[in-house]
Amino acid sequence: MQPLRGILLKVMSVCMFMAMSSLIKAASDDVPPGEAVFFRSFFALPIILGWLAIRGELRHGWKTKNPMGHFWRGLVGTSAMGLGFTGLGLLPLPEVTAIGYAAPLLVVIFAAMFLNEQVGVFRLSAVALGMVGVLIVLSPRLSVGASLGASETLGAVVVLMGAVMAALAQVFVRKLVSTEGTAAIVFWFTVTSSVMALFTIPWGWTVPPVSMALMLILAGLFGGIGQIFLTSSYRFADASLVAPFDYSSMILALVIGYFVFDEVPTGTMLFGAAVVISAGVLIILRERQLGLKRTRQRKATGNVGG
Repeated sequence: MQPLRGILLKVMSVCMFMAMSSLIKAASDDVPPGEAVFFRSFFALPIILGWLAIRGELRHGWKTKNPMGHFWRGLVGTSAMGLGFTGLGLLPLPEVTAIGYAAPLLVVIFAAMFLNEQVGVFRLSAVALGMVGVLIVLSPRLSVGASLGASETLGAVVVLMGAVMAALAQVFVRKLVSTEGTAAIVFWFTVTSSVMALFTIPWGWTVPPVSMALMLILAGLFGGIGQIFLTSSYRFADASLVAPFDYSSMILALVIGYFVFDEVPTGTMLFGAAVVISAGVLIILRERQLGLKRTRQRKATGNVGG
């Protein structure tokens, strides 16, 4: 294990994904979300294929035993991406980032519901705390008198739906890992999301100017690089060690939102984000504690068996 290398790769992945989101947001006034999903997915393919070639998995890494599993993961994941990209055009970048933090909290609930994972009182309490934080972030948009006709209110609803879809996508991934390799999961999601995005052409795709097309292509390249950095980070350090660095995205979102998009965060948004991040860190620490406990139990069992 090389923990510092794992942390560095994780932070680099966060930077890549935030750069991708910023480019998508910059293009959102002129390019519909479905078209943005296509650019993000299709132009990530060369990066992922190159990664497979470097790892010596180009001939076999993409092979699958569960094609329908990849289809459903692709459908849900593409929906999450499209909803998130829609929200980027309607809400400030830090707010979209904060609401998106609901996804890992919801994974805990969905894993218990659909995967029969054991979830104790501590993690359920942390999830409840995190959802309170999400509600705090959402409160100005969903307060009494707010109308779905208002773009910010619609954006809040859309981004929250995207977080739900992202959490469900993670549940599908947890099912897939029992039979599929990481390379196959990454490759087939990129392929299916590219194809599924094409079905949104009737909803008004445009021919973007060269400068905007380059921005969207860069978004795809950054997304592919970010996916590789993210996957690689877990090869060098425990998930419980690198996972908290996901929340460095809030710092980047605040900086980019302020200096690039002239977005000034509200106190309510910052407070709600802090609550959500605190809950997420508590869950990660608990997962680490449980993981260490299971490791000790396996070692003890092995010693007794020996």
